[in-house]
Amino acid sequence: MRKSNTSSLRRACVALCLCAASAIPVHAADTLAKIRETQTITIAHREASLPFSYLDDNKKPVGYAVDLCLKLAEAVRRELKLPHLNIQYLAVTPSTRIAAIAEGKADLECGSTTNNAERRKQVAFTIPHFVAAARMLVRADSGISNWSDLRGRRVVTTKGTTTVKLLEDRDKVRALSLKLTEGRDHADSFHMVEKGEADAFPMDDVLLFGLRANAQKPGAFAIVGDPLSAEPYAIMLRKDDPAFKAFVDREMGRIIHDGEIYKLYDKWFKSPIPPKRANMNMPMGHLLRDTFRFPTDKVGD
Repeated sequence: MRKSNTSSLRRACVALCLCAASAIPVHAADTLAKIRETQTITIAHREASLPFSYLDDNKKPVGYAVDLCLKLAEAVRRELKLPHLNIQYLAVTPSTRIAAIAEGKADLECGSTTNNAERRKQVAFTIPHFVAAARMLVRADSGISNWSDLRGRRVVTTKGTTTVKLLEDRDKVRALSLKLTEGRDHADSFHMVEKGEADAFPMDDVLLFGLRANAQKPGAFAIVGDPLSAEPYAIMLRKDDPAFKAFVDREMGRIIHDGEIYKLYDKWFKSPIPPKRANMNMPMGHLLRDTFRFPTDKVGD
């Protein structure tokens, strides 16, 4: 009788533990533990978001955001006391970048991704490394100088970017009757204007400056229009790993406070850069300077 009671008690305890376990939420991902185990960090990069993240002549990812991610990777290596840390790259597009982070295919996304409320439902962001304004690239002889000049015109936007909604909202308010089409990536959108298949390419101004600087005839294009918005670019990481985010935030804060961020900015925005040694000659804007004075991952949506 005592044995039967003991067995029943054990079965009841096991059942209780299983029920309790099912009620406990799944633990957050441990990115640092995974990196320690594999001795590899995976960086998602873009192929044509100059000067943030793009491919050089050797098909190697380079850029302002890539340099930042390499600094973060080195900080991870020091934190984990690893003699060596392998860097694995994963190419992403505007349409695949969020899923790459949310699904754990990459640990950091180093590109030109805007931190906004909609995206924060799926991923997390660290402190912004740039603040862009949405304007448009047109041919210099197009006669287009502001948004009202787009009435009835052919306009291309890059698939999966926040500029699409901004432009649609402007179209509704101003009744511009835009003829909208989408490019596969920024380079594709630019080529549509270059070939005369679109009259304007609205996008974050810095990306447009980069595309123009590397065009065969930079003087053939102009970047015009009143700014539509302020776009804070930040490195993406997984939403379910607050410990890794806290580590990345601390290191980003150190990079900014120690002045390393200004050297990187000068390297990529005020000096000749690959592949054509073009110089964007783009001084740091006041919004970005203010962001660096008081670095935080909190942004206005």
